[in-house]
Amino acid sequence: MCPADRNDSDASTAARLAALLTTFSPGDDALGVSELARRTGLPKSSVHRLTGHLVTQGLLERSGTGVRLALKLFEIGQLAVRQRGLVDAARPYLEDLREATRNTVHLAVLEGTEVVYLDILRGPDAPALPSRVGGRFPAHATAVGKAILAFSPQSTVDAVLAAGLPRVSERTVTAPGILRRQLARVREEGLAYDREESGLGVVCAASPLRGADGTARAALSLSGWTNRLRLDRVAPAVRTAALALSRTLP
Repeated sequence: MCPADRNDSDASTAARLAALLTTFSPGDDALGVSELARRTGLPKSSVHRLTGHLVTQGLLERSGTGVRLALKLFEIGQLAVRQRGLVDAARPYLEDLREATRNTVHLAVLEGTEVVYLDILRGPDAPALPSRVGGRFPAHATAVGKAILAFSPQSTVDAVLAAGLPRVSERTVTAPGILRRQLARVREEGLAYDREESGLGVVCAASPLRGADGTARAALSLSGWTNRLRLDRVAPAVRTAALALSRTLP
């Protein structure tokens, strides 16, 4: 086998292993070979062979007639320290916002066209939201996403627009021109809003965490019920927390 063929084979194997590990969704426990093959589009024989290797390496574990994600993956995730310092630094500010409002607070970063939630503290008076730590959501449909995009390079915004703006709820902004105008206002005010754009009945205020160069590294937000959370009242506290936290970041 020539080096080029070997590289192609290695890439193909890595892609298939990644497809198997990432096909698990929240709420999944054990999945059988047939279901894994259906979700990934891989042949059952390949799924059977590859899951066997993943079990041997401790990344999957057998449960009944299927397999499920193993704790070793959680351990590996905890070693992904690129954002660990940010989570630790932000936690006191998130806790203060939650205690003051009894609503849910999020910390998120942008990856591609989506936000990834690094930390979530759920409030006792807040709605049950679909967000989860490690979960993703289209950036344009979230306050945290818009807060980050407003202070990101133009090329980042262009990439999000080029990928399309899928509708998440009936109030999601799907017109590029409207989104651009929203981002311009976020740059003026330091605040972004989600008015039932990610889900009906839920509103959110967010503010960016900016580095020394002015670009957004992340964003924090506060979410609650439309008929209970007054965005005009809580938004200043969100912005104040984001500004204070930004000053502590290296």
